[in-house]
Amino acid sequence: MFKQRTLGKSVETVGIGLHSGHKVRLVLHPADPDTGLVYRRVDLNPVVEIPADPLNVNDTRMATTVNIGPAAVATIEHLMSALNGLGVDNAIIDVDAPEIPIMDGSGSSFVFLLHQAGIVEQDAPKRFVRVLKPVEIREGDKLARLEPHEGFRLTFSIAFGHPAIDQTDQVADVDLSRTTYEQSVSRARTFGFVQDVEMLRKMGLAQGGSLTNAIVMDEFRILNAEGLRANDEFVKHKILDAMGDLYVLGHPLLAHYVAHKSGHGLNNQLLRALLADPTAWEFVTFENAEDCPVDFWLQKPSN
Repeated sequence: MFKQRTLGKSVETVGIGLHSGHKVRLVLHPADPDTGLVYRRVDLNPVVEIPADPLNVNDTRMATTVNIGPAAVATIEHLMSALNGLGVDNAIIDVDAPEIPIMDGSGSSFVFLLHQAGIVEQDAPKRFVRVLKPVEIREGDKLARLEPHEGFRLTFSIAFGHPAIDQTDQVADVDLSRTTYEQSVSRARTFGFVQDVEMLRKMGLAQGGSLTNAIVMDEFRILNAEGLRANDEFVKHKILDAMGDLYVLGHPLLAHYVAHKSGHGLNNQLLRALLADPTAWEFVTFENAEDCPVDFWLQKPSN
């Protein structure tokens, strides 16, 4: 049986909220099989639990935010991406603020935190969502699509029309049967533009944004002294975001995700469109662990 996974122990970290600029305490706890990924606003009385679910995503303007009523947790996509990349099915996520800390702007800090906790298998079958036919959302020239694929692959293309971004790779393809999340995706940082940051700060947002947690550009160049971590960092971060946005589904996808200029909103619309068509997907488990695509194995065979 290919099994569900949770954390071996509770772990915590403290970081800065991207929009508030305040310290945020994040604690990840193990959870029972079939719990899913549940956010808890422990600063509220009573504590409010918010399950990761496409229908609990109602704000995608600058990040993916889950909420139940007025209680919300924003900027969950990088943590969700790491949970997806490492195959964690069940966890309780405590946070004492309305957002997840931004850390270095990538998924690598959360990968480190998950390794600190340890990832353990549970005596319950992992449930996958297998895409049975293409599902697509378009908005102008933006596109997000899920296609049938017996594994998990993501192909993304970008077009920003910015001198610094145009000099880098515009397309990336990550096939998780051939690589790992940690190797190919986790270290790609979020990015933004000076003029947008100034506007957002006037709106009371992006108070915690800095060169330590984002790639920042003016009209012509990258302002970070260290430059990029890789020539495909911009497009790979879009894949990192997509892996987080898609994992709000609560189950790993057996699918090929294809996107052009997509973002948090389009990704959530794609999940809602998938769920709305019962002929487009099915739940599957693997009684024999060896039958599960290698994309999802804890330890992949060496090439």
